[in-house]
Amino acid sequence: DLAGIARFAGNNGLTSIIDNTFPTPVNFRPHEAGFDLVCHSATKALNGHSDIVAGVVTGSAELVEQARSCIKLYGGSLDPHAGYLLARGLKTLALRVRQQNANATATARFLEGHPQIAEVAYPGLESHPDHARAAELFDGFGSMLAFRPADGVEACERLFKRLELPYVAPSLGGVETLITRPATTSHVGMSPEARAAAGIRDDLVRLSLGIEAAEDLIADFDQALVTA
Repeated sequence: DLAGIARFAGNNGLTSIIDNTFPTPVNFRPHEAGFDLVCHSATKALNGHSDIVAGVVTGSAELVEQARSCIKLYGGSLDPHAGYLLARGLKTLALRVRQQNANATATARFLEGHPQIAEVAYPGLESHPDHARAAELFDGFGSMLAFRPADGVEACERLFKRLELPYVAPSLGGVETLITRPATTSHVGMSPEARAAAGIRDDLVRLSLGIEAAEDLIADFDQALVTA
């Protein structure tokens, strides 16, 4: 309940902070929901081309100045060329995110109906338990989805080898489609018990949709799943 969190913070003298990397400002604008500070990994969709490392925080001048002071102490600074690349990437943000929204929705629907897929998690699907809340909050459902093949980890590995368009890599939000298994990448530092408690099973696959043609992505998954 994001609006409820922002209200609670405001009513209790707290500073509310939210990470909006996955939705991007195209799909969700947390300041409009009452959040004080909004953070993004600009490495991801804001830049969109997987070639810089950067971060962004937005909010009131007073709060942002406090963040700036902290950055000065830690020594973090974006170099001019990375700043240029980020500024250039922002010019196409809306176009890219809308295409990613459409690609993720189409791919999620295809996977949900495939007999070799056991489960799909994407808030744009009506079957998702938080679909109604996501539809109320967001202008689009984003580029990120997760799924589990019916035949476990071995099926994941076979699928990765058969796919031709997605890159096997753990980042997200770029123009290219990326696929990874969080248990071996982003969440490898967690114990198996902690991953299980968080719902991150060994056969969970994370997919970050790029801007390729949706029909090409679906055709690629279709051929890869034939022998997966």
